[in-house]
Order: sequence, then C-alpha cells, then structure tokens
Amino acid sequence: MQRYYYAARISEFLAATPNEIVGALLTNSAGSATEHTQRDAWIEQITILRNALQCREGRIYFEFSVPRMGSRIDTILLLESALFVLEFKVGESQFTSQATNQVYDYALDLKNFHSSSRDSLIAPILISTEAKPQIRVIATTIHDDRVLIPIRSNMHELGPTIAEVLSFATAKEQTANSGDWIANWDRGRYAPTPTIVEAAVALYSNHAVADISRSDAAAVNLTVTSAAITDIIEAAKSNQFKAICFVTGVPGAGKTLVGLNIATQRREESDELYSVFLSGNEPLVKILREALTRDRVRRDKAAGLKTTKGKAMRAVKKFIQNVHHFRDECIVDQGPPCEHVALFDEAQRAWDLRETASFMKRRKRTPNFGQSEPEFLISCLNRHEDWAVVVCLVGGGQEINRGEAGITEWLDALNRSFPDWRVYISSRLIDSEYAAGRALEQIQTRSHVTLKDELHLAVSMRSFRAENVSLLVKQLLDLEINAAQQTLEGVAKDYPIVLTRDLVKAKQWLRQRTRGTERCGIVVSSQAERLKPYAIDVKSAMDPVHWFLDGPEDVRSSFYLEDVATEFDVQGLELDWACVAWDADLRYSSSGWEHRSFCGDRWNRINKRQRQIYQKNAYRVLLTRARQGMVIVVPEGDGNDPTRNREFYDPTYEYLKRIGFKSL
Repeated sequence: MQRYYYAARISEFLAATPNEIVGALLTNSAGSATEHTQRDAWIEQITILRNALQCREGRIYFEFSVPRMGSRIDTILLLESALFVLEFKVGESQFTSQATNQVYDYALDLKNFHSSSRDSLIAPILISTEAKPQIRVIATTIHDDRVLIPIRSNMHELGPTIAEVLSFATAKEQTANSGDWIANWDRGRYAPTPTIVEAAVALYSNHAVADISRSDAAAVNLTVTSAAITDIIEAAKSNQFKAICFVTGVPGAGKTLVGLNIATQRREESDELYSVFLSGNEPLVKILREALTRDRVRRDKAAGLKTTKGKAMRAVKKFIQNVHHFRDECIVDQGPPCEHVALFDEAQRAWDLRETASFMKRRKRTPNFGQSEPEFLISCLNRHEDWAVVVCLVGGGQEINRGEAGITEWLDALNRSFPDWRVYISSRLIDSEYAAGRALEQIQTRSHVTLKDELHLAVSMRSFRAENVSLLVKQLLDLEINAAQQTLEGVAKDYPIVLTRDLVKAKQWLRQRTRGTERCGIVVSSQAERLKPYAIDVKSAMDPVHWFLDGPEDVRSSFYLEDVATEFDVQGLELDWACVAWDADLRYSSSGWEHRSFCGDRWNRINKRQRQIYQKNAYRVLLTRARQGMVIVVPEGDGNDPTRNREFYDPTYEYLKRIGFKSL
C-alpha cells in the first residue's frame, strides 16, 4: 500500500493541470470522506507550489501518511539534497504554536523513523497563506541532526524560502545522498516506534500493528507475537478449549501494545471473539481512555459527524477496563463475562491471596474471600462452557507495591484449580527476573504445556535511539559497574544521559532538547520525601490525564516541569525526555544499596527484603521512562539539615560518575 495520494517528478507536476492532480488525489483517497473545503485547499496548494517550483528538479508528494501520528503530511518536496516538509494553512494569517509543532513533528518523525530521510537535511515549513511576510531564520538546533527549526512563510514567499534553504545546505549535505536518492526515496522503510498513547490511538482508528511498529531485524517484530496469540485464540475457539498465554518482554518492548492490538481487533460485543484489555494500572487506564475519546471526537468532527465525548467514552470503556472493576462485576454477576478473551496487562502485579482477601473484607464487605486475584480472574473466564483465552502480559522486575503476587501465583492457581486449561509459556519465563522458579517447574510436568519463543519480546522499543537502555539500568541497579560502563559507551552515542546536582540546570537541559510536541517531565520515587526544598512534593497528587495528554500551555502538564510523577503514575507510559530526581531513599554505599523511608523527622531503614525489591524496581521504572534521553539529578544536600545530609547523596553521585555519566 502506497503511503501517499499523489507523487510525481516536479516536471510532471508542473506539466499537469490542477484538475488532473486533484483528480488523482480524489481517486487515491477513495474511502476517505473528502469535503469541498479539502478540494479547494488542494487547488490552492497546487497553485502556490506551481509558482514556487518553476525551474526546479526533484519530486513532490501529496498527503504522505504518518500512521504513528494518525495523520498525513500535506506536501513533501525532494529538491537537490534537501527534504522539505510543508504544512499549509489555507486562508490563515497567523502562525499558531499548534501548527508550528505539527510541521516540526512531521519532520522529526521522518528523521527518526524513515530510513531514506535519516541522512537528509530536513526543512519543515509552515505556510499560512494570508500571513504578512516573515523574517526567515534558517538554522539547526543543538541536536545537530540536520533538522531545521520550523520556518514560517506566506504563499508569496515560499519560492524564496526554498531557495534560501538550498543555499544554506553545506557541501556535506549536498553530497550526503547518492545520486538516486530522490528516485528511490519512497522505497525507504518506515519503522516507527510510537508511544503507547500514539499506538493505542492508531490501533483504535483501525491501523494495523505493522503500520506503527518497527520491522527491523534487531527487534522481535510485534506482529510475530500478535500472530502467535491470534493463532492460539482461533484454535481455542475452533477446538473448544480454554487456554492461557504468558507473554514476556524487557521494559518498553511492546507488551502493552500487543495486548491493545489483540483487543482492538475484536472489540464489538456481537463478535464471538470479543476481547477486553484489562489493567490494574489506574493512570494508564485513565490516560488511554481519555486519549482515545479525544481522538474519536476530533476525527468525527473533522468528518462532519456529531459525537459527544460521553458517547465516545462509553465505547472506549468497553474494551479498556480497570481489572478491579472487571473483578467486581464478576463477583456481582455469577454468569460468564461477555468477553471470551481477556488480556491482563502487567499480570505480575495482580494481588496475592492475602491482599485480595483483605481488600474484599475492608472495601467490598465480602469476608472469607478464598482466592487470589489471578485465581479468581481465571475462574471468571472458566465460566464459559465452550472456550476462553487469558493472555498475561508479564514484565520482569516490575513489582512495585505491597501484595503484588508476581507471576508465580498465576502458575500456582493453574496447578491448584484449572488442570484442563492449556498453557502457552514464553520460553524466557525461566529467566530469574520473572521469579517463576518452583511454580514453573511444577506446571511443566502437566500435559498441554507449550513453550513458545514467539511469546517473548526481547528488545526494548521505548527508546528508539538506544535499545540497551533497559540493560544499562539493570546493570546500574545490580551494581555491575564494569558491565554498565561498557553498555553506556554504546548507549551514549545516540541516547544522552547526563548528571547534575542542580535542578534548575536539569530543567534547562530538558527545555533545550524538547522539540515540537516531544514530551518532557520530572519523575521521582514515591519515597522521595526530602525533595521539598526543590518544590518537589511527592505527596501532592498530580492528575495523570492532564500531565500526560495536555500541552505546554497547561500548568498541569508535564511540560511545565512543576508537578512530578512517581513510579505509580508512569509505569507502562513514557516520556521523550525525562528528569529523574534521585533522593536519599535509595543510597549507594561501599556495601551496596541502602534502602530508606522517611517517617516523621528521620530516615528509617527498610529491612524487609520485599520492600527493598519494590524500592529498587521503582527506580528501574523511573530510569526506563525516557525515549530519547534523560538527566539525573542527585541533590547536593544541606549540611545544616540532618534529613538532607550531604553524606546521603554524595556517594550516589560519585557512583553514577564512575559508571561514566557526564556532568552538566
């Protein structure tokens, strides 16, 4: 499937009539609602471009698809050695920040994810046709990646603007691309790495997972894992059996994306394969629901349809649910749920028997509840007389809260209560980080247990700049200094990680690197209670929906760098650029990590092994949130404040310096 509605050599474009070009655009956009205003806009753009491109050689593309962003680039020009990304605002006289970010995002998307564009000078140009003449600024940024700062132009100045960009190109840019670069550009592989919010929006609007995921040999293709699960679901339905799948993956590998992909494939109740995506991560559920709802309302409005936010939200809630609400509904209704397929995100965080029984007694007035959360959830799907499939999406080293049972409880529940269920297990579930141990050995002695390599996602895709960030963080937290130093050498080339003791410098560093709508924010441990002198109060609740979805103009958004998010707010989500503020709750010492919690007026030791694991995992979550780079802040402390003694912070800072992180 071609990604554009129209493409031609510049000479062919200039020789064709506007009606011929619009006819091709209408033909190739068949199936999309095309208003008269869109046709008029195309004619206006064609007229402007015909005037601007006289005597030019190259190629032109109209309506180039960017599935990750759920939109299309108005026009792409390939001229000499430069790639121009044009966004037209026909009839507009102003240059809004939203439109500027839009064209910037398009340029960055091509630079990051399109193989033929990676080495090109890319010039994003915003054309507000009726604007006054602008002073042109042709410049790159501190990123030094040959993406220009967005240029503003009106309809009359586009030609001179293009000429000035081409003059700006250095000899390096002029020779960077081979002679057939322009002819072969559209054959380049588009290999995006979307955020989970972008992926959910794209999948919900009927894009295939292949459209929004990488397909390079270095990453285990998400389509392989999705196809393996789909095959199991189809087999269960056809042969009338019940099955459970355990999908593993490193942090950021796309486990949640796999779950959303399966759920969006079958989201109508009338469909016999009706499925539901379940998560106990309340911030993630809220953010995904709100993002999908906003996008549905926006798309329907653009198509001339009237859809209320409430109606759109009701549809979204059917297939993305809080696992606890699903559980409660199954307690009230003793029949089988309407869903035959349930996908449990972060399954390792389901509650053990003790925590479940305590909650049911305290909050639901249900005493003597005798099942752990995994056992009860399986039993709900087991009510179906014909078939059912449970998919457990499992992260290693991700348990961060009391009562989280880990994956062993799922396996124990199967051994205790569901002998007839077929079990499909990722071949990597044996790894120590999943702590499956004895339960895994026991379950492999029963029949109908299958190990499948396809159920493991081996490469982190959160950071498209450096896949080994999660490995680096693991080595850092495991005190494997030599290994971490070696890993950092490979990571640092494309993924900057810097160290500072000054929060103001850290904020400046973030703002300098954030472009377009790239999202930045400050993340901290939920135990970081002595960062208050820096206006960081972990006890002050933030709104995750506004923090993750709203723009730089909203003081509640992450962009403002005021409200901070803890590991509970950001698990399963990501930022482009992150500031990790490191408090004295986790301290480096010559004997290893020291674990503390602040109570009253002093730091107390954490001696329970499980709580130490939770705290270490909290920092694992914080240090793996950023897609493009991060700054770590270890405060200097205060010799006059016994709760912020310099000795609490200096060893941690020196340890991170030993690994090789550069100081600001």
